[in-house]
Amino acid sequence: MTAETATQTGSEPEAQDDAKVSTEAQTDTTDSTGAENAADTDVTEESAEDFDDDQDDDEDDEDRLVEEGEIAGDYLEQLLDVLDFDGDIDLDVDGDRAVVSIDGGDDLTKLVGRKGEVLDALQELTRLAVQQATGERSRLMLDIARWRADRRDRLARLGREVAERVLKSGEREALDPMTPFERKIVHDAVAAVDGVVSESEGAEPKRRVVVLPE
Repeated sequence: MTAETATQTGSEPEAQDDAKVSTEAQTDTTDSTGAENAADTDVTEESAEDFDDDQDDDEDDEDRLVEEGEIAGDYLEQLLDVLDFDGDIDLDVDGDRAVVSIDGGDDLTKLVGRKGEVLDALQELTRLAVQQATGERSRLMLDIARWRADRRDRLARLGREVAERVLKSGEREALDPMTPFERKIVHDAVAAVDGVVSESEGAEPKRRVVVLPE
C-alpha cells in the first residue's frame, strides 16, 4: 500500500512535466504559425501596394498623353483657322504616345506634301507647342487625311511580301530608305513570318531595312 502510494505520487510530477512540454510545444507552434501568417500578410500587402503603384503610374501616363493630345488639338485648330482649312480633329492614345488625326476637310492633302514632308514639319511644330506647354518633350504623332494610316497598311503589306519572297528565294533583299517609324512597321511585319529576319543598315537619312533568310 505504501509502495503503491509512493509510485502514484512520483508519477504526478512527470505528468505535470509532460503537460508543460505539450503546452510549450503548442505555444511554439502557435507563435510560429502566427509569425508565418503575419509574414504572408506583409507580403500580400506589399504586393497589393506594388500593384496599386503600377496602376497609378499607368493612369498618370495616360493622363499625360491625353493632356498632350488636348494641347495639340487646340494648337492645330488655331493653325487650321489661320490657314483657312477645314477638318475634324480626333484625339487618341496609342501605346506610349498621343495621336492626333485631322480628316474630313477639302484639300487636306496640301498639308501632307508629296512624300509626307509637310506633314512631318507640322508634326514637329505641334510637338514643340506641346513641349512649350508641358515642359517635356513629346512623341506625339500627327496624321492628316489618313496619310500615315494608309502608309502603315502599305508598308506592312510590303514587309510581308518581301519576307515571303526572301523565304522562297533564300536571298537577302534591301528596301528603299525609310524613316524610323516606317522601318519599325516593316520590321514588325517581317517578324510575323517564320524563317526570315530583318535588320537596318546605313546611316540616316538613307537607312534602310534588309530582309534575310534566318
